[in-house]
Amino acid sequence: MLNYIIRRILIIPIMLFGITFLIFSMNASMWASSRNLEFMRTAANSPEILENLEESELWFNDSLIEQYWQWIIGSPNTETGEITGGLIRGNLGMSAGGVSVSEEIATHLPATVELVLFSAVPILVLGIWMGVKSAENHNKMTDYILRISAIIGWSIPTFVLGLFFLVIFYVNLGWFAPGRLSMDILAFVKSEEFIKYTNMYTIDSLLNGRFDIFIDAIKHIAMPVLTLSITSWAFLLRITRSSMLETLQEDYITAARSKGLPEEMIMRKHALPNAYIPVITVGGMILIGLFNTIVFTEAVFNYPGIGYLMANAALGNSLQPANMSMLSALVLFSGVIIIAGNLIIDILYGLLDPRIRLE
Repeated sequence: MLNYIIRRILIIPIMLFGITFLIFSMNASMWASSRNLEFMRTAANSPEILENLEESELWFNDSLIEQYWQWIIGSPNTETGEITGGLIRGNLGMSAGGVSVSEEIATHLPATVELVLFSAVPILVLGIWMGVKSAENHNKMTDYILRISAIIGWSIPTFVLGLFFLVIFYVNLGWFAPGRLSMDILAFVKSEEFIKYTNMYTIDSLLNGRFDIFIDAIKHIAMPVLTLSITSWAFLLRITRSSMLETLQEDYITAARSKGLPEEMIMRKHALPNAYIPVITVGGMILIGLFNTIVFTEAVFNYPGIGYLMANAALGNSLQPANMSMLSALVLFSGVIIIAGNLIIDILYGLLDPRIRLE
């Protein structure tokens, strides 16, 4: 097992090199002002620096390989000679507004992590449970209803479902609201009286003993969670159903039934453990994919997470068409999340199926 994990880890530097070099190569065609922001380590002290970025060509006289190396490792400070900046030090450059990209991502990341954690429970629990029930009642009314529900849930675009929930639950019923918190509660949360342990408001509100803030946070996160859950568990239901039906056709299941074992025992001890192997893989990929597919959901509900940040960076405004330094950093961040998630899934897969780690 250790050799299996080591082999998977040794592949990571190659994938990281491919992702970073591809992003850097695409950035090489950008305007000088956008490329300068990629290399900047601190915010500009005066507006003139940001306004005249096109006139300053930071390291652009060097070859692309040298520029790539400085982008990854950093570059020497002109005054002290100390190597500063670089991706390995967590420096992702500056946004068009002169704000550190790393700080912007760190500010918005807890909101997305909170949304993904709340969405994971209904996605995994409902998706797997409904898939098992659909397989157990193969070609019966329950199976037909669940299959139709899965097809509908998987077919509806995320932004369409989100707008539908906004009209029903916010405009008409007033049960839930977009955003992350109500304005008055948000002002209190940003004050020094509220201690921020994780910057995830549902958790921090409980740790501060403020159940009113917890209820308000739940009301705001409910619609994004519902939107992500429906579009995701529908796909997991279909995978679970297919895996269960395939497992139930195996010879050892037929042998167990011929011995007179109860159907519940056959499902619990023989069918489910083997059917879960592909389900766990797909379930893990769905959760990882939420970090990349969450853009539409957060944009529709005005939820200030990574997806919301990416949407604003891509759309830009009248003064800045698109925040390319922010977009590059978020694409890199998404790539790292996918690589790390795949490593975890591969390790779990090897633990569950000894045949995989022996190949």
